[in-house]
Amino acid sequence: MFRSSKLFVVVLVVMVFATAAFAFAASNTVPSTYAGEGASVTSGYTVSAVDYNLNATTASNIDSVTFTLNAAAAVVRIRLVTPAGTYYPCTNSSGNDWSCDTTAPQATVDTANELRVIATD
Repeated sequence: MFRSSKLFVVVLVVMVFATAAFAFAASNTVPSTYAGEGASVTSGYTVSAVDYNLNATTASNIDSVTFTLNAAAAVVRIRLVTPAGTYYPCTNSSGNDWSCDTTAPQATVDTANELRVIATD
């Protein structure tokens, strides 16, 4: 009888510790969070009505480039020389029409070998 009482006490102690450990684990609170992945369509702009405005005194200098985009944009830059030319900032003149000053540094006809337009809305 003494032996079964001892076993009962040991089992009871083990159950108390197991219950305490379970209760401690169950009390953890984790806030809800978000994680995910998504994709959307990225569409390019269509550039039209391109006009290279030459300097009145030195016709080999390109003073500005103007063009029209087919959709609204917030930031536009152009590059006239590849691979390591300057990206010139552009200003929105009206609607989807843009003008880019190419005088700092001065763009020239003989070095211009591309019109790269980078635009984002």
